[in-house]
Amino acid sequence: MVGWGKSLSEMESVARIICLGEVLVDCLADELGQSIEEINSWSDYPGGAPANVATALVKLGIPAAFVGCVGEDETGKNLIKTLDSLGVNIDGIQYHPTAPTRKVYVLRSEDGDRSFAGFGEETDRFADAFLKSSQLPAELFLQAEFLVIGTLELAYPNSRAAVFRALEMAQQYDLKVLLDVNWRPMFWQEEKEAKPLIKQLWQQIDFLKLSQEEAKWLFDTIDAGAIAHRLNCLEGVLVTGGDKEISYCLSENEGKVSPFRVEVRDTTGAGDAFVAGFLSQLSKLGISSLKNPDTAKEIVTYASAVGALTTTSNGAIAAQPTAKKVETFLESIR
Repeated sequence: MVGWGKSLSEMESVARIICLGEVLVDCLADELGQSIEEINSWSDYPGGAPANVATALVKLGIPAAFVGCVGEDETGKNLIKTLDSLGVNIDGIQYHPTAPTRKVYVLRSEDGDRSFAGFGEETDRFADAFLKSSQLPAELFLQAEFLVIGTLELAYPNSRAAVFRALEMAQQYDLKVLLDVNWRPMFWQEEKEAKPLIKQLWQQIDFLKLSQEEAKWLFDTIDAGAIAHRLNCLEGVLVTGGDKEISYCLSENEGKVSPFRVEVRDTTGAGDAFVAGFLSQLSKLGISSLKNPDTAKEIVTYASAVGALTTTSNGAIAAQPTAKKVETFLESIR
């Protein structure tokens, strides 16, 4: 890379992880435990699973890039400013001239758990649905180690093509791929199309992260080892369950990790933070470290801590911890 004219300091800031997908505004209901008809006010927070992962990685000290499409509106411009100000590489941002940046309305229960209430208009009219495969920046893939994708982009023809093009580029440039299923039926116009499209990804990914609900939906089990052995093509499977045990199978090391007990205010983005915590350790320690059963468990434990700390404040991105905060938290419970 130095031969490409990059200094050592620039080399150190090259994005190790590419997060492809949506960045949007989470409109969180200010009143807890109310239906959408009863909500009087909403608070806006930056969000979107891949963007959440990118910002969490940067806060944990891992250079990351976000690739996605937003509208040429103030909402989109402000979201990209937020990513840029946090240190996320935004070279892969695309702008759509007419489609608006997506907003998602989120209800919250009394204990902080969230449910999605809608968009305010048709799901396929937002800018993230128009991500162009032809504009994916090859230089990011040339320099990165990992690609993170979800399944929401599979719901729309343009962004679906971008996902499969990104997977081709990941193979071409030898990136490892993590898929966080992040199943959200409300994003799909035809829900029955989802499973066949998602299953096309199995042979093109290396790590799979699912919630317990997603694991049951796709595999009829919440056991990570059973899923890994059934697919027989992955280097790791992680199944999270909120306040339930995390099941993992990493390099054939299987186990469970109990979630940390914290005072929960908002669970938005906790799973994304978990993914960032996992990848941050994998990037630092290397994939070969997963062959050690103790290290594999420590990596999942670290990821669980990142996810737990993210639930202690409102907003997916605003609540994400720094590496120092995670280390202090883990030291305090040892």
